[in-house]
Amino acid sequence: MSRRSMHGWQTLDVRRWTVGGGVILDAGRVLMVHNHRKGGRTDWSTPGGVIDEGETVLQGLTREVAEETGLSIKDWIGPVYTVAAIAPDMDWTLRVEVHLATSYHGQLHIDDPDGIVQAADWIPKEDLADLLDGQQLWLREPLLGYLNDEVPKDGEFRYRILGTNISDLHVERT
Repeated sequence: MSRRSMHGWQTLDVRRWTVGGGVILDAGRVLMVHNHRKGGRTDWSTPGGVIDEGETVLQGLTREVAEETGLSIKDWIGPVYTVAAIAPDMDWTLRVEVHLATSYHGQLHIDDPDGIVQAADWIPKEDLADLLDGQQLWLREPLLGYLNDEVPKDGEFRYRILGTNISDLHVERT
């Protein structure tokens, strides 16, 4: 999809990402990864990432979880929820499909070829709200909603993100 730039006749391609996210639970804890982003920002998320061309969501998600955590997921169910975000000012759209791992094996070990994931830890469910305080709404709200059985009837959390500076974005649930 192209659209006209505000700077004349140049057209801009809208970047579209499909992402797989994995909820991995163990003894009342959720596996979370600590990400180091461009510009020095950090955040916590469930493991997962961008699905490569030629991969299904589950193939890409299984690969990403192995790279980011060292765990091998045997079975997934879901999607248990999805996230759709559009950021017209930054020319991108994001669709996240989140699945629940039903069985896994391995030990935590990070081997992220992208160098984004710097740590992985099992976080008690009751501590997640504090850990995610200040995180982007489209990351925090769906995970906490899912864990509290507060998912929209159609299973999708939708957001519109306005602005271009990560520090002062206006995010609205649609």
